[in-house]
Amino acid sequence: MLKRTAVAMILTGALIVQASRLLAQQQTAPTISDQDIQLLRQDIRSQKKQLIAANMQLTDAEATRFWPVYDAYTQENIRVNDTRYALIKEYAQSYDTMTDAQAKSLISRWESTDEQVVAQRIKWMPKFEAVLPGKKAALFFQIDRRISLLIDLQVASMIPMVKQ
Repeated sequence: MLKRTAVAMILTGALIVQASRLLAQQQTAPTISDQDIQLLRQDIRSQKKQLIAANMQLTDAEATRFWPVYDAYTQENIRVNDTRYALIKEYAQSYDTMTDAQAKSLISRWESTDEQVVAQRIKWMPKFEAVLPGKKAALFFQIDRRISLLIDLQVASMIPMVKQ
């Protein structure tokens, strides 16, 4: 299982690097389209789903119950990530001319998205626990959180710090 996890994490990491490069390019080369970003986000979601499938070892009965819940959870996450992407775009567009008020607003709204992510996990925990045994539900949330942290870290590393 550790080998499978390592391989999957490497593949996910490669997609994350690709996503980060596109985000970084967007700041310097506005030729990256929203459609390109959307396709990349779909690829990341697909890789995430494959990573979860490879590591969850679900029975057929568990899989039948799990995947619809997972898909609904993912749809809610997409909305939060849409907000995050919009904030990154706004940050990039105002980077050279950002005021103190804009900076405060951006960080406040970013923190709000972090709170939404936590609230979603809390909301969805009982739904996953209803379709999976306790350990498998816990494993899912561990995998989901680790992937999210990897993505967040990579994106954060590509966003320049606020100019003073």
